[in-house]
Amino acid sequence: MPHTPWETKASHIENKEDGDALPAQPLKALASCMLCPRACGVNRLEGKRGFCRAGRVARVASVSLHHGEEPPISGTGGSGTIFFAHCNLACLFCQNYPISQLDNGRDMDGETLAAELLKLQARGAHNVNFVTPTPHVPQMAEAVLLARRRGFTIPVVYNSNGYDSLDALALADGVVDIYLPDAKYRPGGLAKLASGISDYAEANDAALREMARQTGFLKLDQNGIAVRGMLVRHLVLPGRVEETREVLAYLLETFGPDIPISLMGQYFPAYKAFDTPGFNRRLSGQEYDQAIEAARRLGLQNVFIQEI
Repeated sequence: MPHTPWETKASHIENKEDGDALPAQPLKALASCMLCPRACGVNRLEGKRGFCRAGRVARVASVSLHHGEEPPISGTGGSGTIFFAHCNLACLFCQNYPISQLDNGRDMDGETLAAELLKLQARGAHNVNFVTPTPHVPQMAEAVLLARRRGFTIPVVYNSNGYDSLDALALADGVVDIYLPDAKYRPGGLAKLASGISDYAEANDAALREMARQTGFLKLDQNGIAVRGMLVRHLVLPGRVEETREVLAYLLETFGPDIPISLMGQYFPAYKAFDTPGFNRRLSGQEYDQAIEAARRLGLQNVFIQEI
């Protein structure tokens, strides 16, 4: 759905200079996988699989130009989106569950994935947008480094559920230009109920701080297209506007009123949500309006909202 910004202050947001540190031999991280806070520690190089079921080779569900992201990400030419299969969460309402939970896709080694990045660039994509990258950071980094040696220059977007480890983000440092993480929950029982984990808020807090340290807040070029920085997403859940208020208050307290936020209102029941009371209906327009009003009352200055 289209996004409409209240106010775009990205040109006034401080941005860290590009670093030149790149990970060496990133696939070594698969020998004892600690890429998310689950810390399974399995040796994926030997075919072992942890919670997410991801293996040695990245499994890619689709490669396409996508026009449905926030305006600075999609722009006019589209975002070159690469959907990875497998996910380190198991959200009962997952709208991408055929990809994240059912392993749909095909395996791509680093050379093949690098070639796809170059094709997307040739098609005019503003960026390459890796969706659900957390279990695949080493393969992502390998592909980006290979592609850069062959003329790949557009920004790399890390589009994650926000349940990332500092080990994964260390590998992404210098490879990723734009972070597009979720901030789903604050401490309490909702993360356990909806996503099967109890430490989401703590892990998400550490991840967002590290992402902001690496890239700063979202920065746009003269055409309004994102070139670097962090934009935080939050999906408003039905009957859970108070959770949204808590997430927004946390973002304000931690990062200040200029933190770029995408307040998403496109929730619909999918996957296991149909059979879960409270999640088995769409978000109402009134609830989304209440979430917008919460952001306004808090004084957040750089929020994208949707027409629903």
